[in-house]
Amino acid sequence: MRNVQPIIIGVIFVAAGALHFKNPTMYEAIMPPFIPAHRELVLASGFFEMLGGIGAMIPATRKAAGWGLIALLVAVFPANIYMAVDTDKFGKLAPAWALYARLPLQFLLMAWIYGACIKDE
Repeated sequence: MRNVQPIIIGVIFVAAGALHFKNPTMYEAIMPPFIPAHRELVLASGFFEMLGGIGAMIPATRKAAGWGLIALLVAVFPANIYMAVDTDKFGKLAPAWALYARLPLQFLLMAWIYGACIKDE
């Protein structure tokens, strides 16, 4: 099962990254106002999600991709906080409990990436 996990992680991140290009306005809307260049950062994060996802599936690049994906999750964390704090604005996307649940889930996702792509590689 451990050998399959990087593939699953890769597919998830490639798909999530592709959504940044398919519907960038949705991702721009969840960015805190104090962060500049919303469109550019949405497209860059989508690109790096896809790159990290592909890298996670390749044994030779898996460890570096894992660290990159963890860094990306840290970088986008302010958007998750912004969504959870302003549930009135983002309640159309998900119920308030789900917006708050995303916060600890980010850390679980980081731990999964670490265990599947970095640890003992």
